[in-house]
Amino acid sequence: MTGSSEKKQIYEGFEQGPIRPPSEASSLLIRITRNCPWNRCTFCPVYKNERFSLRPTAHVIKDIDGISSHINALRKMSGPNGQISRFKINTYNTKLDVSEQPAFFAAMNWFSNGMESIFLQDANSLIIKPDALIEILKHIKSCFPRVERITSYARSHTIARIKDEDLIAIRRAGLNRIHIGLESGSDEVLKRVRKGVDKKNHIRAGQKVKKAGMELSEYVMPGLGGKELSEIHALETADALNQINPDFIRLRTLAIPNSVELYEEYASGRFEKLTDYETAKELLLFLESLGGIDSMIKSDHILNLFEEVEGKFPKDKDRIIGVVRDFLEMAPRQRMLYQVGRRLGVFSRLNDLKNSHLKAKAEEVCQQYKISPENVDKMIDEMMKRFI
Repeated sequence: MTGSSEKKQIYEGFEQGPIRPPSEASSLLIRITRNCPWNRCTFCPVYKNERFSLRPTAHVIKDIDGISSHINALRKMSGPNGQISRFKINTYNTKLDVSEQPAFFAAMNWFSNGMESIFLQDANSLIIKPDALIEILKHIKSCFPRVERITSYARSHTIARIKDEDLIAIRRAGLNRIHIGLESGSDEVLKRVRKGVDKKNHIRAGQKVKKAGMELSEYVMPGLGGKELSEIHALETADALNQINPDFIRLRTLAIPNSVELYEEYASGRFEKLTDYETAKELLLFLESLGGIDSMIKSDHILNLFEEVEGKFPKDKDRIIGVVRDFLEMAPRQRMLYQVGRRLGVFSRLNDLKNSHLKAKAEEVCQQYKISPENVDKMIDEMMKRFI
């Protein structure tokens, strides 16, 4: 579970893991652990066939020191307007050992993005001992005192087992936002997809994070219950979130690439995937069932059909729900054009259908690939696999 012992690991240079939340696109990525300690979710394509391990704290500190050294160099290179000439960057880079270049490129990217946030990788950084995490966080803050946000993924199962006083100490050391993959609040759905946690512990973990004074992002996966469990998935997920009241509820619509275990169930007919229309109906029920919260709904991924289903509850609830209802009330051909245009990045909102230029692009694609209201969901499935 805890991977290789720290004594046996040799430092091999700066590391970065494969993923981070879309909201952390401008963050510096610091790798605390490698891969996922659970790694059994049937819908997830990440970390498969990869062994989980903890990185020694000393190695993480070396990564941070390397980034700090490069940031200091970049500051010295920058002019009064903050710009750095390509000549200076190339000169500096050519003097570096090849092993130092990954850290330099990470530092340069972070420097250009304003150095406001840091994301701790990989899938569950809070699985390490609290004292080790606090040491890392304190070192980050000593090197980069102006950083506004330090965030991490965590599993509810892990958070639920951490002492409240340790979570508070971790927050005081600098970790101020946690991302949790709730996915569903239905015990039946969670069990079927082997999430490794139940609704009770999802709620407990979310409430613990909030109590510790950290911001909380909970990820929800519309469609994860399939046709059979769609309603209970929507209702139980909303109920769990109503009890947690996270700062952010982030939507990640289910897609099923061929590489995941869930694909075998889908291909055999044991799992019936929702169409976009059915997913929209489920989403509507979910949104209508949210209440007593002041969370921000975020739809910040191309897998989602509705980019504009975004806003603050309860103020924006009626507007957000209205978007989904408008889609459900469209004629089949209009829905088809929006589905295709949205997944191609042509449309970002329903009103884009009124733009004749954008609409023509969607119509051209439908004609070229012979997409119709009858086969649009099959075609959309193939499109969505590219975004995972």
